[in-house]
Amino acid sequence: MVLGRYGGNRHAGAYKNEDGAMLVKGEDWEFAMILDGHNSSESVQLVLKTIDDEFDRLAIILNEPVETAFRSFETSILSIFKSQEFLDACKKVKGETACLLCVRKANYLWWLSIGDCLIYLFYEELHKLGQYVLNQRQFFEWIGEVNTFSLPVPCYSSGIRELRTGNNRILLLTDGVVECGGRYYENANHLYLDCYGHSVKNSVNQVLQFVLKSLGRDSATIISWDYHNQFSCTYPSN
Repeated sequence: MVLGRYGGNRHAGAYKNEDGAMLVKGEDWEFAMILDGHNSSESVQLVLKTIDDEFDRLAIILNEPVETAFRSFETSILSIFKSQEFLDACKKVKGETACLLCVRKANYLWWLSIGDCLIYLFYEELHKLGQYVLNQRQFFEWIGEVNTFSLPVPCYSSGIRELRTGNNRILLLTDGVVECGGRYYENANHLYLDCYGHSVKNSVNQVLQFVLKSLGRDSATIISWDYHNQFSCTYPSN
């Protein structure tokens, strides 16, 4: 698992870095979380500390059979974010954050997205069909001072995707990657071409070098890793 960090360009007016990330690797799973704060990093720090404090319990859930692990994990994450203790803590911070969580276990990928961070699954067969992004950016969802989990009905998106047979490239990023350089990487095909077929480390470096050369003002964070799936995958009947 590779973590790429870009702090923003002062020549373009950057004066703060409010991104955050967390990576954990288990025996048969990987967990990644990426955050993009607004109006301070306090909300990012709160979410990171909260999940870190709970992670021993969450890791036990991830060691369950895959048939139950994702459902139990999502229920636990939602319970944490909706708890009165966490909601009260959110009221005391300045600013709010987008938050994207992801787990790979067996031949499946689960994610939960609050806000406008992005997760991609790159695979040659999917590339030919123009399929790259797993979630959609949501511009009015956050955790923190402004908190969509304090609504009567919390707002978020989640999903599970079957991984394809062979090498799957998983990529999470904050919006500092896609909102620079004429929004070059808003076209996910450009991101695929610069990532798939190269080593994870080199592809992350190449993307962040583009952000740097484009004088990206906002901080940009990337988490990426490969998973080689030996299981067969679903195809149509004919």
